[in-house]
Amino acid sequence: MASSSTVPPEVTKKFKNRVTSFKSVKTLSESPDFNSIPFSYKFITNPHDKNEIVADPDDNDPIPVIDYSLLATGAPDKRTKTIRDIGKACEEWGFFMLINHFVSKSLVEKMVDQVFAFFNLREEEKQEYAGKEVVDPIRYGTSFNASEDRVLFWRDFVKIIVHPEFHSPVKPSGFRFLLILSITFLILIIRT
Repeated sequence: MASSSTVPPEVTKKFKNRVTSFKSVKTLSESPDFNSIPFSYKFITNPHDKNEIVADPDDNDPIPVIDYSLLATGAPDKRTKTIRDIGKACEEWGFFMLINHFVSKSLVEKMVDQVFAFFNLREEEKQEYAGKEVVDPIRYGTSFNASEDRVLFWRDFVKIIVHPEFHSPVKPSGFRFLLILSITFLILIIRT
């Protein structure tokens, strides 16, 4: 259970030790009073703990790039290697850049614009999706579980589950349409 010392001062409401409202990283960083990262977002290492694993970023280690065309049209050995590369990227990085995915640049740009539009909504509008259960189909936040995490992530996220049941935020107005269009396009690509 989170103690009062681990719950960040940015949290504005709590209900039974569950965060139901918070200031987003975007709001904090754009504040005129912002001059340092709040303590609740800092991971402090213990230099005397030999069991603690701390990964230093390596500037020579670029973000993993996965070529989708090798999955769709490559030889079996190339598909196998690509699947292993996806697994490694997910384990080591948690994400990867997908290239040659056949999705038009204009559709990608429009979807990115809608994601930016979501994060540019008023804080109260985004809060409709905040502070809920980790497994909720639409969830906005900064950390996986802000009332339990000892250190919060310095990022804002929106998680949307679209399969097996489709979900989408109501705002911004074009978000739902573009999400449906993007998913439909990807399904058509996968099936061909």
